[in-house]
Amino acid sequence: MSQPYQYKGSALHQEEVSLDLVARSVGTPTFVYSKARLIARYRDLRKALAGLDVRINYSVKANSNLSILSLLKNEGAGFDIVSAGELSRVLTIGGDPKNVVFSGVGKSIEEIDYSLKNAIGCINVESTSELNRIIDRSKLLNRRAPVSIRVNPNIDPNTHPYISTGLKENKFGVSIDESFQLFSTAHKSENIDIKGIDCHIGSQISDIAPLSEAVNSLCKVIDKLAQDGIVIDHINVGGGLGVTYKEEEALSFIDYGNMLKNNLKNRKIQIFTEPGRSLVSDCGILLCRVEYLKKSAQIGAPNFAIVDAGMNDLIRPALYGAWHDVLPVQKEQNEQSNLWNIVGPICESSDFLAKQRALSIKEDSLLAIMATGAYGMSLSSNYNSRGRPCEVLVDGADFKVIRKRETINDQIKLEKVD
Repeated sequence: MSQPYQYKGSALHQEEVSLDLVARSVGTPTFVYSKARLIARYRDLRKALAGLDVRINYSVKANSNLSILSLLKNEGAGFDIVSAGELSRVLTIGGDPKNVVFSGVGKSIEEIDYSLKNAIGCINVESTSELNRIIDRSKLLNRRAPVSIRVNPNIDPNTHPYISTGLKENKFGVSIDESFQLFSTAHKSENIDIKGIDCHIGSQISDIAPLSEAVNSLCKVIDKLAQDGIVIDHINVGGGLGVTYKEEEALSFIDYGNMLKNNLKNRKIQIFTEPGRSLVSDCGILLCRVEYLKKSAQIGAPNFAIVDAGMNDLIRPALYGAWHDVLPVQKEQNEQSNLWNIVGPICESSDFLAKQRALSIKEDSLLAIMATGAYGMSLSSNYNSRGRPCEVLVDGADFKVIRKRETINDQIKLEKVD
């Protein structure tokens, strides 16, 4: 489908809804998501993977709103989680725990027990100590734990170092050599069911080559395990499919599907894939309002457009130096274009959403910070005791609030005064 954002006259719309109307109805800052775009992205990926025995496990950490999860569940998605809280969200929307994979290096005793009691589909093991803990908890609860071993193949995904997860210096998974010992230990345990082998080398990957190399590495491990009588039911190839924020080339779903078919079509094994960003990123925007324009009186100093959204709402620019396009919700024909640094109200110099953007705006103008459907709301915080934004879902010509704006009472209700 075409992009869900377009100008009708001088007003920016998401699907058939005016973003100015959303702002007047629910205020700002607000995350606004396109239902049509989300579903289209999921179906495009599913089509690209047609012919494979594959399960798409949506990576909940990208955007964990219950309405988003419910839409994907209804499309047939399973879920990749990294906490007990995310498992609770999946269970809340009626997700099948058998279609849940639990990843992450630091699972607590409580999280392992919660997973076993809810009979989730698989726990990805990321260290020898974690495997030993799962064995101990399984014995205590008289359960059999379904596990996969996460292998770190030491492959460079050529992405930002903060979102690279498949190199030897990263904390995730175990080396290929170490994985054989973990598989052997799991195979000998009466309380463990070996389900799969797992790998995730990073996020925002635009080149198919490192993903193919990682899959081939897993296949070599699978073949060696078979010689030892250890049978693997599924191969989890992770996620990390790159999207376009500025000039990056998005990873083609078709190329991704062809790579998996070329590498795995002759193997009788189920494939798990774990997309997150590539499904939800461009279905969302952060809607904010210009509070003040602060023009520079000094040559070479920046002009500031101070908006009501800050790094507590969208931390990616401060955290990664991430780029997000910025569009005016209303084209201002009578305003001169200037270069603006779009900054927030947070008391940090790193509090910016965009820098040096040519915009024709005035005080009280609405701005749309684009491609914030992934790692926008899910990374938001209450820094400076600011409430987290409202979330809205657009469906054709209609929209609804899917998360209320947080109030100061929501923040302080768990606290007490001595």
